[in-house]
Amino acid sequence: MQPEPVTASPPPLRGRAVLRQSWRDLTFVHWRVDEDVVAPLLPPGTRPDVHDGSSWVGLVPFRMVGAGAAAGPRIPWLGTFPETNVRLYSVDAQGRRAVVFLTLEAARLAFVLGSRAALALPYTWARMRVTEQDGVLTYTSRRRWPGPRDATTRVVVRPGEPLPPGDPLADFLTARWALHTRAYGRTLYLRNHHEPWPLRTAELLTLDERLLAACGLPGVADRPPDSVLFSRGVRTVFGTPADAGA
Repeated sequence: MQPEPVTASPPPLRGRAVLRQSWRDLTFVHWRVDEDVVAPLLPPGTRPDVHDGSSWVGLVPFRMVGAGAAAGPRIPWLGTFPETNVRLYSVDAQGRRAVVFLTLEAARLAFVLGSRAALALPYTWARMRVTEQDGVLTYTSRRRWPGPRDATTRVVVRPGEPLPPGDPLADFLTARWALHTRAYGRTLYLRNHHEPWPLRTAELLTLDERLLAACGLPGVADRPPDSVLFSRGVRTVFGTPADAGA
């Protein structure tokens, strides 16, 4: 089946919202990759999504704020922490586009353990920091558990001007309204909903990372990225999981 259209605005969220989060101060660093490279890393029932003849791999550091159940109270300490993910782009048998996380490095152990138990998401515990000074953001991360302990990142970026709406690549990379994940013998499709991304251009000042290789993508970050974007963030909610083939 042909993939669904890429839309900068989210479709309605079916069913009830079960989780809520805010994603703040995100930097999106992306490289082109051949789809044959990433296909073995995707869960069964999905295939690489492609834009402009390539699939893509993203390194996305940011701040998670106020994560918790949609109907419950926010827990400021437990649900607020730095995070960095490595992600791929997928399509399932129904043509539904999503992201696949190869890792989600997070600084809050309780959140890591809960997310691994609930949906088998590949969260790992890391020592992390996000700082901003004179218009420059610095993200640092060093994995604690599970290994390898040398899975590290240091990203320094200067946000630029607002990006006008309608950029096809930016929409492909950021307007992703679901994730695919493998949990308990099934590939699941989990929808999310948030306002359109307020995106900016960004200048990458420093990139020192060993995380992509730890995720099975050696050599990708040896060359300059093909896209760098920044956003102050959005508030999002997640719906209930469904089978990716459903």
